[in-house]
Amino acid sequence: MIAAQDLHTEFQFPQEAESQLSSDTDFEDPDGKHAKAAKGTAAKKGRKAPGDKAKGGGAGRAPGLGRVNGHHQENGMENMSLFEVVKMGKSATQSVVDDWIEAYKQDRDVALLDLINFFIQCSGCRGAVSGEMFRHMQNSEIIRKMTEEFDEDSGDYPLTMSGPQWKKFRISFYDFIAVLVRQCQYSIIYDEYMMDTVISLLTGLSDSQVRAFRHTSTLAAMKLMTALVNVALNLSINMDNTQRQYEAERNKVIAKRANDRLELLLQKRKELQENQDDIENMMNAIFKGVFVHRYRDAIAEIRAICIEEIGVWMKLYSDAFLNDSYLKYVGWTMHDKQGEVRLKCLTALQGLFYNRELGLRLELFTSRFKDRIVSMTLDKEYDVAVQAIKLLTLVLQSSDEVLTAEDCESVYHLVYSAHRPIAISAGEFLFKKLFSHRGPEEEGLPRRGRQSLNGSLIKTTVFFYLESELHEHGAYLVDSLWECGSELLKDWETMISLLLDEPIPGEEALTDRQETALVEIMLCAIRQACECHPPVGRGSGKRVLTAKEKKTQLDDRTRITEMFAVALPLLLAKYCVDIDKVTNLLQIPKYFDLDIYTTGRLEKHLDALLRQIWEVLDKHTETEVLEACSTTYHYLCNDEFSIFNRVDIARSQLLDELVDKFSRLLEDFLQEGEELDDDDTYQVLSTLKKITAFHNAHDLSKWDLFTSTYRLLNTGLQNGDMPEQIVIHAMQCTHYIILWHLAKVSDGSSLKGEMVTLRKQMRAFSLMCQRYLNSINTAVKEQAFTTVCDLLLIFSHQMMSSGREQLEPLVYIPDSTLQAEMLNFILDHVFIDQDDDNNSTDGHQDDEASKIEALHKRRNLLASYCKLIIYNVVEMNTGADIFKQYMRYYNDYGDIIKETMSKTRQIDKVQCAKTLNLSLQRLFNDMLSELGFNIDRSSSAFCGIKELARRFSLTFGLDQLKTREAIAMLHKDGIEFAFKDPSPQGEGGPPLNLAFLDILSEFSSKLMRQDKRTVHVYLERFMTFQMALQREDCWLPLISYRNSLQAGGDDDTMSVISGISSRGSSIRSKKSKPATTNKRKLPEEENSCSSSDAGWMNREQNVQTPVMMHSPHLASTVLRDPKKMRPEDSYTTAYTMPAEQLPHQHVPTQQQQQPHPHHQAAIDYNTQVTWMLTQRQQAEARQQQERVNMHYTKMRNHMQQAVRRGSGLMEEDEEPIVEDVMMSSEDRLEDINEGMDFDTMDIDLPASKNRRERTELKPDYFDPSSIMDDSVLNVSMY
Repeated sequence: MIAAQDLHTEFQFPQEAESQLSSDTDFEDPDGKHAKAAKGTAAKKGRKAPGDKAKGGGAGRAPGLGRVNGHHQENGMENMSLFEVVKMGKSATQSVVDDWIEAYKQDRDVALLDLINFFIQCSGCRGAVSGEMFRHMQNSEIIRKMTEEFDEDSGDYPLTMSGPQWKKFRISFYDFIAVLVRQCQYSIIYDEYMMDTVISLLTGLSDSQVRAFRHTSTLAAMKLMTALVNVALNLSINMDNTQRQYEAERNKVIAKRANDRLELLLQKRKELQENQDDIENMMNAIFKGVFVHRYRDAIAEIRAICIEEIGVWMKLYSDAFLNDSYLKYVGWTMHDKQGEVRLKCLTALQGLFYNRELGLRLELFTSRFKDRIVSMTLDKEYDVAVQAIKLLTLVLQSSDEVLTAEDCESVYHLVYSAHRPIAISAGEFLFKKLFSHRGPEEEGLPRRGRQSLNGSLIKTTVFFYLESELHEHGAYLVDSLWECGSELLKDWETMISLLLDEPIPGEEALTDRQETALVEIMLCAIRQACECHPPVGRGSGKRVLTAKEKKTQLDDRTRITEMFAVALPLLLAKYCVDIDKVTNLLQIPKYFDLDIYTTGRLEKHLDALLRQIWEVLDKHTETEVLEACSTTYHYLCNDEFSIFNRVDIARSQLLDELVDKFSRLLEDFLQEGEELDDDDTYQVLSTLKKITAFHNAHDLSKWDLFTSTYRLLNTGLQNGDMPEQIVIHAMQCTHYIILWHLAKVSDGSSLKGEMVTLRKQMRAFSLMCQRYLNSINTAVKEQAFTTVCDLLLIFSHQMMSSGREQLEPLVYIPDSTLQAEMLNFILDHVFIDQDDDNNSTDGHQDDEASKIEALHKRRNLLASYCKLIIYNVVEMNTGADIFKQYMRYYNDYGDIIKETMSKTRQIDKVQCAKTLNLSLQRLFNDMLSELGFNIDRSSSAFCGIKELARRFSLTFGLDQLKTREAIAMLHKDGIEFAFKDPSPQGEGGPPLNLAFLDILSEFSSKLMRQDKRTVHVYLERFMTFQMALQREDCWLPLISYRNSLQAGGDDDTMSVISGISSRGSSIRSKKSKPATTNKRKLPEEENSCSSSDAGWMNREQNVQTPVMMHSPHLASTVLRDPKKMRPEDSYTTAYTMPAEQLPHQHVPTQQQQQPHPHHQAAIDYNTQVTWMLTQRQQAEARQQQERVNMHYTKMRNHMQQAVRRGSGLMEEDEEPIVEDVMMSSEDRLEDINEGMDFDTMDIDLPASKNRRERTELKPDYFDPSSIMDDSVLNVSMY
């Protein structure tokens, strides 16, 4: 046989049957002409008879070198097959092909058999074609036989396997076919045997229903076709040369004409023509037999192979293939559903349009499929969109008339795309379209300056930027054009000339709007050159620069400094009153190399810059301009440079003047009292805004501004008529004063008494802001709220972390009054409808931008308060009023609230559960106040609360161990709330809040099985005998809640009592110590081994139950000595059970070995009723003997629980059954929740207090589909 035994261990492939074709093996065959009825029959591979080897064709073997069924034989040793040689890739492809050709010349059947098996094994088939099969079977029969040889263990085959070995194999596979045809192109391929056999085999395999056969044979056939195209191209060239030689010889005079040479040339041309015909027949056979059917195969990889290769054929042999008969396949396939195939179409066309001569021959194709190519620039696959834009760029180069203005505009706007490759491709298209065409009148223009060629190109860029109407995206436009037009964008000299120089006569000057756009583009180009990374939102962060890029960056920065150090003061002087231009120009100095001011002797230009900044500051009161001035001074005042003293003196003089002016104006302003002059108000406000802007970036502590600003705030609070902007900026300035003071104290550079001063100032200012929370002005209240939130967060207990315990006197804890006022502010100003927000949007309700801005402001306010909850600055239960708004305001604040719930759960699970329960209770009370005590459980209000409870329940995740105590306490609080208030209908009616149990039932599924029983016992403490018998509609919440707690009870009959005994007995049986099985534990032992998981139930020993009846105590249980009780006695002591009712089956050993802890004897009347009902059920089931044992176990467990009720909410178990049920799968369950992250806002968190908490966000299983995810379903719960 031909298959080596080693292959059986390396390849495991699935066996595919025709009757069960998956999506991977189906392929399109609309005509049905190539269906093979007998293909795909599944059968197990059997060993061939030993005689098959002898039938493999051994005739003609040379001594010492031969082949048996395709295997090399050398000195009697079997070498590797052709497939293994190519797979290993150790031998050069040329030598492998030469060896095969030599073998083919000796015995073409054996060599061809080896080549056939090569293709079979490359498909992953473990079988091999024997010599007998090759001689006596048709190709269809051979393929059917090979199909049966496939292994079903794996769906991979060599072409789809990953790893460097198989990647190298695919390259060797391509090379082998190409070299084979190239080496055989002069003789063997024309023998009408080798090529006919290979093409016939590949055609048959390509029609197989087995994907591996179809994929491998299609790839081989396409590569074979490409190799034949190269042969045909060589033949065509040789024919042309021969024809030219023949014509030249024939045109000679008769005396010099060589008739023999003419005959030889004629004979050679005839042979070449015959070879050409043969090659064309082979190519037609492959094209019609393989390509025409496989270019529409069901597998995208196969379709992509066909399109990729036809592009190669068109490019190599354009005379034969570059026509509509072949181009139509590429055009049709551009509509393919798979991006991989569409991408191959575009790359194939790019290879054609890259050659201008070939591009001119594609006019008909371009006119037919141009619209499709243009639409592909918006393809959902980014790679496809990029290649579509590049293709349109090549089309644009070949002809300007093909693309219309609408086509170009559809590409232009993509320069603002967030996907950088798309934007860069669109920028290249834009650059080619607008900047690459030069007229003859532009040849003699200067290189730099206003009249240069770049001058007109920069104007064109400005015009395009303005026409795009996306004026806030200049950085994106510059980044898109940077790779292809960086030389143009770095021509800052021309930009400065366009802004400063006067236009020459006849030249149209730039308008104010165009100059503003030019300044913005100039700033963006400077930023791009100095930072060398794309703008925000485009790209994945900063990359490491190469040495060449770093040198270019330094050179550009030097040029910028030398150029703008001189020009910037002039630009500021010209545009001093223009807000937008000045704001952008003042950002340029932060990209300077400040050493150049000294080394380049540019100090006078620095002085001019400082004077212009002072001039700008004097003329403007806009916040953005003032902040730009402050930032510029902050960058220039760097003590690492020699210019620091010069700049610091100028800054001090400026601030001295501002502070003196403010103090003088403030005295006059406060003395005027109620008679406030508009001019005085404006002067105070403008000066205060300038001081606030500088205080944000500079330390102004030596001017002691706290007294002045505090007086201003206090006066405004007393009079109530202070302008809101003055109050707002006074708050901001005071806030900056305290923060700079805190920074000095934290560094340890302050005096001893400054901490006391800071503490007094901070508390006084906090109280002032708290009083401003009650202001009538919304903007003032928002500023006060934001300031208080920042102060509380900064001066919280966490400021002592990182070894700063000396700051403990500064810690500020808000009192309950402040917390209540802040919460009321959130409820009144955040949780409002969009149409009700009249103040924040300044009356522009119809303006969508104003609504978005107002919503953004409210989100910031809510996030500020939620941070206080997360950092434990305010009580966690204050979040109840936030959480209850989750459903109603989900679209506006859902992500913030969800994040807050997740973080609070990480801090304290129990308190978080209590807070969620409190939010539901408050919603329930609100509903009662609106609808009355007659609650309609089908109303929208009740259904909304129930839905919110469901979503709260899903946030606890799947790991019940982690949330056990939290869920249990939630049920406890919920039960107490439900029975807290008596019935408004009088005696016998349901409690007022009984319907809350229906809401609480949403959390029952999160209880562990033993906790369900415990919670049920706790519920019965609040129930009376009459409640248990009620069946009216008003009692349905109680019934449904009890049912939710009893669900799964049959599976938990031994959950608490017998669980430990069964586990203990199994352990004892392993240790072979039967002597200790009947020993009872001492009380001390029982207490020591009781589970801590049940400790949550002992927190409430005296629970108020206003609707509960007191249970009678049975003395028989109290007086009985538990140490002398048998297992049966512990069951029958409380209630005397007739002997005939006792089960007669033997009690299991595990139950007999059950240790009995001490229990108190309080048994309520409700327990007696429950026992009576149980006796009735026993009597009905007495005739069914097989159920007696199970019923006895249930009764035993129930009675043990009943005896426990008197001691409190829950008696600690010796060891909970959860150890048996859940611990085996704990490792698999504990990280289910941590694997899913939120996609919400970022909130900095303090360190978690829980030992096993992770830093990742917990998931919110609000979407039911997330619960049904495979990753969740595959985890076994038990």
